Amino acid sequence: MKVLKFGGTSVGSIENIKRVKEIIVDGGEKIVVLSAMSGTTNALVEISELIKRSAIIEALGKVEVLQHKYVEVSNDLFETNSLKQDVENYCSQIFNFLKECTSENHTELLYNKIVSRGELLSTFIFTKYLNQEGINARLLPALEFMRIDKTNEPDDFYIKQNLQRLIENTPPADIYITQGFICLNAFGQIANLERGGSDYTATIIGAITKAEEVQIWTDIDGMHNNDPRFVENTHAISNLSFDEAAELAYFGAKILHPQTVMPAREANISVRLKNTLDPESYGTLISKGFKGEGIKAIAAKDSITAIKIKSARMLQAHGFLKKVFEIFEKYETSIDMITTSEIAVSLTIDDDKNLVSIVEELEKFSTVEVDNQQSIICLVGHLVVRHHETHRLFKVLQDIPVRMISYGGSNNNISLLVNTKDKITALQRLNSYIFDFEIV
Repeated sequence: MKVLKFGGTSVGSIENIKRVKEIIVDGGEKIVVLSAMSGTTNALVEISELIKRSAIIEALGKVEVLQHKYVEVSNDLFETNSLKQDVENYCSQIFNFLKECTSENHTELLYNKIVSRGELLSTFIFTKYLNQEGINARLLPALEFMRIDKTNEPDDFYIKQNLQRLIENTPPADIYITQGFICLNAFGQIANLERGGSDYTATIIGAITKAEEVQIWTDIDGMHNNDPRFVENTHAISNLSFDEAAELAYFGAKILHPQTVMPAREANISVRLKNTLDPESYGTLISKGFKGEGIKAIAAKDSITAIKIKSARMLQAHGFLKKVFEIFEKYETSIDMITTSEIAVSLTIDDDKNLVSIVEELEKFSTVEVDNQQSIICLVGHLVVRHHETHRLFKVLQDIPVRMISYGGSNNNISLLVNTKDKITALQRLNSYIFDFEIV
């Protein structure tokens, strides 16, 4: 069995929905994980925000607009009256629920309930469409088996037990459809795996079911060697190791949710990135093996805050770094990069919601400088720090002010911190320095 995940753009139009059907119907058994149709989650987030601001009339208007979109989808996709009626009744239940939400007090739970409706809609509609086309497809509701624990990690035992039970109690099917992104929390309430979490859902299911392969289908032909939004003539990377893919996903490669690789790596199940619009393209295969050395790809992560902590007490004093790290642990704020000298520590964070409190505590024993609007540029490849051509990338230093460098913390990653206003220039210069010289 394979697990295939399709993103919002892959099911974002009637044409794409039909294309996905052609991809998955090849005689093999599959579990298909779907995101919400493109634009739906953004609309639901906006509705939630309007309810939060008590803009009820505007929220109801947004619900009506979204409902009209799904009425059109139903009219265009279904030919038989019975199936069309089933879909219209289900959609009406969803949108009536959203209208009822406008009279409730806004909470995180209400937000989660609202944004979960996108995946519920896409999976119900797609399953019914497959049935119309004579395909033996069944729906596996993710809220009946997908759960995270109190630390927001997948509850593997619960997932395995309930997914197996659900499959056993569901009539046999060639293709099972389920929702990505949504889940229950440890208290049985609706939660989610955060934006992009459908990828994560797919690899969790793949690991639990010991799938032959997990495929992530999007609208791009694999993970590219640089960000095609900012750099011309990028290309898909044919093969990456789990470690290389994890580094790229964490440091900004948008095609993959940062945690996606973890379950697949632990279960040693390959992950293939494919293009819905070009199914014959090889894409990117992520697996255990390494192929080639040197820099394979560049990614960038924005909204980074750099913090410099300076204190004469640090000089030859043990326990100083422990004291610093305990403050970040207290406020549940993870650190991306760190460099040290005799009297200073510089580090970066990507979550600044507790920044004021963190700085206040640090200032009790040090001088603190904060730089906002920074970006981490990550250069990834197998044994990149040992490759004989890697020194060429530092030519960029003559043109771009670099705030920090992380070199040697991983054999597969070199990270540079630059001001966000210099990011695009840095990506383009690095691309020229590295890939024009074919350092792969």
